[in-house]
Amino acid sequence: MKTTVTWNGNMSFSGQSASGVTIPIDAAKNVGGNDSGARPMELLLHGLAGCTGIDIILILRKMRLDVRAFSMEVEGTRADDHPKRFTHIHIHYALEGDLPEEKVVRAIRLSKEKYCSVSHSLNAAITASYSINGVRGKEMI
Repeated sequence: MKTTVTWNGNMSFSGQSASGVTIPIDAAKNVGGNDSGARPMELLLHGLAGCTGIDIILILRKMRLDVRAFSMEVEGTRADDHPKRFTHIHIHYALEGDLPEEKVVRAIRLSKEKYCSVSHSLNAAITASYSINGVRGKEMI
């Protein structure tokens, strides 16, 4: 896998992924950026959510379950001192559909413990919760 990131001036960069997608990257105005793109640490959270989300949809489809809607809220806590890495990341999965809780929990666990290569590339403590049709799940994963 390869990506190319090109400096555009100031703190702005353009990332060109191997799949041909261009991703704007920039810093906040208070550090010399123009707010014209995502921050690198935001992209890390997006990558984590995308990875685990794809896993969960694939797993639930293999279980022949119909997911009507699915979103994730990802919150990262960073260390105070440099390099200010993520020390804890929490993902809340919100799913809609006729979804048995035990199967949703299994899909989240499989993504977290086995399949999500992004989460396995991080050293932050990653926790998860979920809701199905607006009802908060019983387990913390």
